[in-house]
Amino acid sequence: MATFFGEVVVAPSRAGVDDEESAEEAREETPEDREIRRELEKKRYRARRAPRPEIEVLWTWKSTESSADEPLVCSKFIIAIGHNAAAFLSSFILDSVCWEVVGVVKLWNEWCRTSNTTNVLPTDSFCLFYRLISDPTVLLCQCSCYVAEDQQFQWLDKVFGCMQKEGLQVTILSTCPVADYKTQESTLTLPSPFLKALKTKEFKEQVCCPLLEQPNIVRDLPAA
Repeated sequence: MATFFGEVVVAPSRAGVDDEESAEEAREETPEDREIRRELEKKRYRARRAPRPEIEVLWTWKSTESSADEPLVCSKFIIAIGHNAAAFLSSFILDSVCWEVVGVVKLWNEWCRTSNTTNVLPTDSFCLFYRLISDPTVLLCQCSCYVAEDQQFQWLDKVFGCMQKEGLQVTILSTCPVADYKTQESTLTLPSPFLKALKTKEFKEQVCCPLLEQPNIVRDLPAA
């Protein structure tokens, strides 16, 4: 290393020192340390193998308006999955007084833990159900929490198991990074908001945006 006046100074290096310190620390490990380390590894392994707590769907009005075993009469069910989709619902749909909270999903995994409370903040992880006051057969699900892969089937089974399937129209709102969108055009020229849709063959109504092109796919909970 050269100084301002041209004097050459050797820069200190810790390459060899760090290796020596690591080797010294390894030599200083006692049998008790090794036993503690083994026990910690066992606990981590058991935590990874332990079954997750069961997902619970709690409805706040079923006990008074209908039987607990009676399926909900639902004509339209809109599900917003992810922080962006949940924020979209909060900004453009739920900001009016036309909706009321009627249920909550309680789940736990490595990334989030939700409770049975309906008083949540935008930064919280939550999964809430709303119904339209003027038409109680229209329901919304605002899910900002992460649903792990091994919980997705149980989530679907619990949520849709409460509803009447005949005549039910389901709309799912989700987001994905623009970088994952496969196109021959530059992603810098994509319009904002950039919307694409997928639909089943049973859906006969007009979609609100162009269909998603191949080979793009939908993954995680929206795909499930």
